[in-house]
Amino acid sequence: MKVFWVLFRANGRKAVAVMLLGLLSGVASTALIAVASKAVLVGPSGNYTRWMLALAFMAAVLVKVGASLASDLTLGRSMQGVILQMCRSLCWKVSATPLRKLEEIGGPRVMACLTDDIAVLSDAIQKIPSLVVDLMMLTGCTIYLAWISPIPALILVVLVVMMTMVYRFLMRRAGQAIKKVRNSRDTLFSNFRSLVEGIKEIKLHDGRRDAFFAEDIDRTTNELRQQNIVAMNRYAVADGWCQSMFYALLGAVLFLMPVVHPADTRTLTAYVLVALYMMGPVLSLIGSIPLFSRGHVAVEKLEQLGLLLTDITGEPTQQPALAQAPDSIATLVFPSAPPLVEFRNVTFQHGSADSENRFILGPIDLTLNPGELIFIIGGNGSGKSTLAKILTGLYSPDSGEIRVDGSLVTSQSEGAYRQLYSAVFSDFFLFDRLLGLNGSGERAERVQGYLESLGLAGVVKMHGNSFSSTSLSQGQRRRLALLVSYMEDRPIYVLDEWAADQDPEFRKIFYLELLPELKAKGKTVVLITHDDRYFNLGDRVIKLDYGKVVETTRHGALTGALR
Repeated sequence: MKVFWVLFRANGRKAVAVMLLGLLSGVASTALIAVASKAVLVGPSGNYTRWMLALAFMAAVLVKVGASLASDLTLGRSMQGVILQMCRSLCWKVSATPLRKLEEIGGPRVMACLTDDIAVLSDAIQKIPSLVVDLMMLTGCTIYLAWISPIPALILVVLVVMMTMVYRFLMRRAGQAIKKVRNSRDTLFSNFRSLVEGIKEIKLHDGRRDAFFAEDIDRTTNELRQQNIVAMNRYAVADGWCQSMFYALLGAVLFLMPVVHPADTRTLTAYVLVALYMMGPVLSLIGSIPLFSRGHVAVEKLEQLGLLLTDITGEPTQQPALAQAPDSIATLVFPSAPPLVEFRNVTFQHGSADSENRFILGPIDLTLNPGELIFIIGGNGSGKSTLAKILTGLYSPDSGEIRVDGSLVTSQSEGAYRQLYSAVFSDFFLFDRLLGLNGSGERAERVQGYLESLGLAGVVKMHGNSFSSTSLSQGQRRRLALLVSYMEDRPIYVLDEWAADQDPEFRKIFYLELLPELKAKGKTVVLITHDDRYFNLGDRVIKLDYGKVVETTRHGALTGALR
């Protein structure tokens, strides 16, 4: 089962220890029933034998309780580390997954994996010790019954195998319903996201609100409810079948076995006593099966999204920063001046060849000269934002090559290449603190200076590395995002529609003061914009249309070609 595989991959040694402790507990449980049966049915012949049985009973109890406790404590401590490491590794895996694939998967599916699947999987793993104990108890009891009288034990085993085959068929149908439940939860997470992000639009329009709840929330929750009911019903039928067959076996022991294979009263009583003792482990196994079924589905979901690491306990393996090719990027150390970045015949395609939403960017031949201010313009859907993601290394080109100071950017060196850029995208996310940056001492003074120059000193304060507030207007949030970019101090800046939410006065400050300051520091700046009144400030203005470069203006002169 895949749940066991996850545990062994997480911590093989402790997993083996847990299994061995569970086996020991199961053996002790079997010894308990054997000693109890001996004491009740055979009876001691003297005080010496009675005390021997009592000591054996106490020893079995101590071993069973001690092994169970040790197993639970070992797994409990180990599980906290496994869950922590699993969450950490999965989060790392998400960060290392190409942006293009994450966008195809969708945020709701990823969130469902990181929340539901991890919780279900951890619950299933924590059930493993009791499962091992129950299996060992049933195995030991079966061996004990065979030792008492082998032929009836063989008949019972055959009947149990037949019961199990029917039970597996019923459980397979329940598992299909569980998979549908899990798929419905993906849709439900998408609805939750729409509710949170679209709450303003929902509140402003009662008809939209009613339609959203009727067509999305109600439909998804009803489907989830129906599939859960189907799964529960099928589990209940399987549970009822198993319990009925258990009592049927007990009836066979009481009424059929004396006819088929006559046995004395002591043997018959021993069979009944052991069968009743086995009832607890049987019900426990039945109750754990739905949990393991959900855990199995959770593992499959993680595997389908490529989010299950082969080693979830070791330190995450970062993407190599250094390329192996002799002409590739060789270091993460930033050059003293912005590098020369060259796009050579670069193309990128959204969607498949037969898709209605197919979009092709390129081929693009583009050079970013050190210290240049470049404007990227074009209509909606022309490919500006896609070009920005390729430029910053978030998308890998489908063909062509990117070179930095003549060195080829390969798949192994994309991580190093991305570190050359600081970007504020049109759909930027603003963290509540300067992650990875020190906000004390000299750097704190720089932050305060940027707050003043960006007109934020009166609304945002710094507390260590944290901003006092990010609940600002969209224009102010963009300024704060630009402050973060300033603090990153990368050689190349990419700003996607940064001035779109700024008032005319601050927009003027941005174009006439902030951009010239960056250029004066030798930074290369790529600005996606529609502000045509400031185009003359750029060293080049590159226009895109339907993924193609249609013209380039250099210092006000139309050249029609890229360098």
